[in-house]
Amino acid sequence: MSPLPAGTRKFHLGWFGAYVPPGWNQPFEGTERSHRDWLDGSFYVDFARQLERACFDVLLLEDSSMVSDTYGGTAEATLARGVWAPKGDPIALAPLLTAATKHLGVSITASTSFYPPYLLARAVSTLDHLSGGRIGWNVVTSSEDRAAQNFGMDRLPPHDERYERAQEHVELVDALWASWEPDALVMDRATNTYVDHTKVHPIDFRGKHHSSRGPLNTLPPPQGRPVVSQAGGSPRGREFAARNADLVMALPKGVAAMKEYRDDVRARAEAFGRDPDDVKVMFIVSPVLGATESEAAERLERKREAVRADPTGQLVGWSGSMEIDFSQFDLDEPLPATARTNGHQSTLDTFRKWSGDRTLREAVHDYRTEALELVGTPESVADQMEAAMAEVGGDGFMLWMQPPTRQYVAEVTDGLVPALQRRGLVRTEYTHKHLRDNLLEF
Repeated sequence: MSPLPAGTRKFHLGWFGAYVPPGWNQPFEGTERSHRDWLDGSFYVDFARQLERACFDVLLLEDSSMVSDTYGGTAEATLARGVWAPKGDPIALAPLLTAATKHLGVSITASTSFYPPYLLARAVSTLDHLSGGRIGWNVVTSSEDRAAQNFGMDRLPPHDERYERAQEHVELVDALWASWEPDALVMDRATNTYVDHTKVHPIDFRGKHHSSRGPLNTLPPPQGRPVVSQAGGSPRGREFAARNADLVMALPKGVAAMKEYRDDVRARAEAFGRDPDDVKVMFIVSPVLGATESEAAERLERKREAVRADPTGQLVGWSGSMEIDFSQFDLDEPLPATARTNGHQSTLDTFRKWSGDRTLREAVHDYRTEALELVGTPESVADQMEAAMAEVGGDGFMLWMQPPTRQYVAEVTDGLVPALQRRGLVRTEYTHKHLRDNLLEF
């Protein structure tokens, strides 16, 4: 590996995706078989291999557990657009992806509102063994009452209470992962002892919301603690991320806001007694790439024109995540100040601050779900990413496109990533076996 140019700081790459159908109504959607391959995981196996070839750190798979009927009071638009459903369980998909790769990390999303801590700790520990130490857990509290109703609840607890429950949940899971000492497995033939029982400990955890005697009945995870990720946007979310997460996904708008966010999370982490360099903040982006600058600009305009012509898809997505029926609002007026949510509060707050006095139609047209607008050739976008990281300080980018297409993945892995590698900005090979160690490498 060649040395970095003077003053260059290497950063990480991840991909934020979901176990959903690939783009089915786009110009380069693939053959009809592509739309069957996602069901058996084949599409995502190919996807993971492409990311590994480009030396990505991690593929993070988000999740939700509902068919939203918030928009217009019916599930029609949700299902017609495929916005919230269908969606497969990332925990079931993860072993296929790690079996097909050797280095790529795979992070699965599981909600602290619905997964019992013991079940979650055991599943993630097992996946970490199956993958050879390449599994992460993306912690969410969930934000949709419709999801809660699928698990026997009438509604979710209030936002801050969900984080209180989540904090206790993570502490219990951590205790279960640590309930076996690293050298508990002895396989001593002389004494016919497989595990030294003195090194496996009940945890007797009893909190306000969760309890467990322990110990876990799996061997300790290869990583010790599988990588924990979280997307904390609200003040309560930032605190939770700084206290618990190894990888933080973030969506502040613009370089100045990105820097403020990362500095804040690092300061909070240090206040919790953590080394801030152990907390990697990765910013969500969706680069629009072209062979020329004009081609990239034209692609962006086509995307915006599609939203202008039919904003329903975006509004259905927001309706589900915020549990606000956006169909009730006049598109030619600003979003009413009365709109409130117990769901994704940071999403609503970010959108409200960003949109200002724009009409809802204008805001939907202009809004992009990313921290930084990146448009251009692979070389010019690499320049923009380098400049942003130099200003922000680190730690990398989480690329996002929903739904994915093979063409877009190839444009990133065969166009953008090589441009970044030529600058010495991202890795050209994997150095470590475990996801945690690859994240901590720089």
